[in-house]
Amino acid sequence: MQGAGFGGLLRRHRREAGLSQEALAERAGLSVDAIAALERGRRRAPRAHTLRLLADALRLGDPDRSRLTAAARKEADTTRTPMRQPPAPTNELIGRTTELTATSRLLGQRITRLLTLTGPGGVGKTRLTLALANEVADSFQDGVCWVQLAALTDPAGVVPAVAAAVGLHPLESTRLVEEIAEQIGRSAMLLVFDNCSHVVATVGQISAALLEYCPNLSILASSRELLRLPGESVYVVPALSLPHDEDQLETSEAVRLFVERATARGYDTTGQLDQVARVVRRLEGMPLAIELAAARTNVMTIEELASELETSFGILAGGSRTASPRQQSMYGAIEWSYALLTPAERDVFAQLSVFVGGWTLNAAATVMSGQAHPGPLERAEALDLTGRLADKSLIRVTRRRGVTRYYMLAVIREFAADRLMAVGRTDEAAERHAQFYISLAEEAEGHLRGPAQEEWLDRLENELDNLRAAMAWALRTSSPAAALRLSAGLWLFCSMHGHYAEGSRWLERALALGDSLPADLMAELSPACAKANLGAGTLAFLQCEYDAATDRLQTALRQYKELNDAAGTALVLQRLGGVARERGDYGAAEDLHCESYDLYESLGDRAGMAWAHNHLGFVAWLRGDLDIGARRCRRARDAFRIVGDGEGLAWSLISLGAIAQYSGELVEAEDLLQESLALSQRLGYREGVAWSLNQLGIIERRRGYTERAVHLLDESLAEHRDLGDRWRSASVLEELAAVAQQRERSEYAAFLLGAADGVREVIRAPVPVIEKADCETTRAAVEAALERRAFRAAWSAGRAVPLAAVADGYPPPGGAAADSPTLT
Repeated sequence: MQGAGFGGLLRRHRREAGLSQEALAERAGLSVDAIAALERGRRRAPRAHTLRLLADALRLGDPDRSRLTAAARKEADTTRTPMRQPPAPTNELIGRTTELTATSRLLGQRITRLLTLTGPGGVGKTRLTLALANEVADSFQDGVCWVQLAALTDPAGVVPAVAAAVGLHPLESTRLVEEIAEQIGRSAMLLVFDNCSHVVATVGQISAALLEYCPNLSILASSRELLRLPGESVYVVPALSLPHDEDQLETSEAVRLFVERATARGYDTTGQLDQVARVVRRLEGMPLAIELAAARTNVMTIEELASELETSFGILAGGSRTASPRQQSMYGAIEWSYALLTPAERDVFAQLSVFVGGWTLNAAATVMSGQAHPGPLERAEALDLTGRLADKSLIRVTRRRGVTRYYMLAVIREFAADRLMAVGRTDEAAERHAQFYISLAEEAEGHLRGPAQEEWLDRLENELDNLRAAMAWALRTSSPAAALRLSAGLWLFCSMHGHYAEGSRWLERALALGDSLPADLMAELSPACAKANLGAGTLAFLQCEYDAATDRLQTALRQYKELNDAAGTALVLQRLGGVARERGDYGAAEDLHCESYDLYESLGDRAGMAWAHNHLGFVAWLRGDLDIGARRCRRARDAFRIVGDGEGLAWSLISLGAIAQYSGELVEAEDLLQESLALSQRLGYREGVAWSLNQLGIIERRRGYTERAVHLLDESLAEHRDLGDRWRSASVLEELAAVAQQRERSEYAAFLLGAADGVREVIRAPVPVIEKADCETTRAAVEAALERRAFRAAWSAGRAVPLAAVADGYPPPGGAAADSPTLT
């Protein structure tokens, strides 16, 4: 028997024991087919466990047992099928340096034995998995085995696929997982499961078994859903890096991928990187989407492609014919994930598409349940279903300042919205969404004048896209109550975060809707109408539309008085005082602010009284009464610190800084203004930022540091211009003229003075008294430095140029100062 092969030895031992194949199979706990296959050589390499079962069943002594084992090992060594290797990549991997470094460390240094690369369809999991497998191959003595699961349609095919990949000839057996484990044994190898999502439960089961039985095995899996095994490390594959500014266009991974793929199709992207950036930003850096978009350059320009993508992702199709259907279009990639969802998950997935720019758990629970104030059970259900969608990579999770937010990639959201429309629930979900954000706006309003101001401003800014969607719904469905409540609840936020024009449009359209209602219905909305008129008047004032502002504020004043609302009346008087102040009527402004103060005092409203003090101080220093202004603003500052009003504190610091600056106390002024700048930036209070930069620029100009002055004043002008504040823009232009004159740029200084004068003529607002002396000094110096004709030409050119053009550094038309359009 010494020369017999394993099959022959087994057959002889069975016959000597007087056993049939059926009897041996029964005694050994194996299948008859397995015994027959081993004897006939169809299966030549039984594992150690199988050998033990056979030797025990045959009652072999040690010598015969050893010969049988030796024969098995000899055949295993000479006939074992090699493991399936990772496929060769078909193109260069773009970027992913950070991702490869992080994941290689986890696997190569054996920090984890199970690593799952997860993310939505099209993010590049398989490509990164392939690159990672090749990167760490040398770290595994016995190699890398690749198990491709994408083509499987039945979970029952997973175990045979693994068996084939590791070199087994799969047979019908109840012990196939154990046989795979025996095949791997103590081998130091990496087993890679690619595309597990549709069979994730089965992959999880076999992974758990193999990790337990094979101590030197590591597993790498790519899946849209986690395996959820103990010890599993998860790496969420991010999208490719996007360009944040022009300097990053050539280094952005997303741009590089598009350029490489478009170039391969014969498209020359030279000089079009800005348009490429438009495309990849819209696609949020998703590799599959970028490749599909680049493929369209065979029939479209990049600019046409970018414009098309602004309205729909439908053109993202036409991938490689050899790719799986889900890789041939973004729709197919998402459809594949959607097909794996339960009915409840599909329903929620569709409903969540109503959110724009992300959402919180409370918002999701409201839309899902239809309840304005969902209870613990509704919140728990929302959390569970949201978590399931996140685990399946259809939702992404972010955490910032202790708040968790969820969002969908734009292309996924479009797919989900189509599903919602298909079941006819778009309007229902949009209404629930709008009601939640109306309630949020009204709740936030009460926190925007106190210690929680920063938190609530940040929260509303995060929800701005959803607030816009809610407003669009209210206007689209002609819902006056919803439109008025939402716009009126947001006007203070819009004023603080610089959304002047947008907030004005909302308020004016909401008020127009309200005007169409019968008188009895309008009576119910009187408080909201008064607040909306107050907001519309305030935002018009901030954009220097003084006549429109006065009309709205006078309407609000009448409405608040009819409602016997003293607090509302006091706030309107305060805003009317602001209009009078900017128009140079300081006496009327002071009277209005005093009247406002008296009302706040009668109510015991310390914050309101502080604001009245601040505005009275503002009026005082603008007209040159610096001592009175300082006393008023110090009282306001101290009160604002106590009540925790960040906006008020920023304003009092700006006023005190300006007073110190005009008093010649430049060090004190700088300290105050730097504090106001930091506070305003933290709050996102753009007007405070612009004013602080303006006054800091004046300080640097007084010190003779003209380069720093230009930098600060240019920033201030850009902020004021973007906000629509022409009153302050004119003052900044006059300061820039003073700097230009100090640099002996007299012609350009004349141009800037003319531009400022043109702005003041349009808004009918004079130069503040406190600024007149500097302005007149600058003009006198410029006129002395230029011939009369040159001065008039430059001045007239400045008056003719739009404010936006001046802020962009346009040279004045007609040749005046054309060789020096900027101060630097």
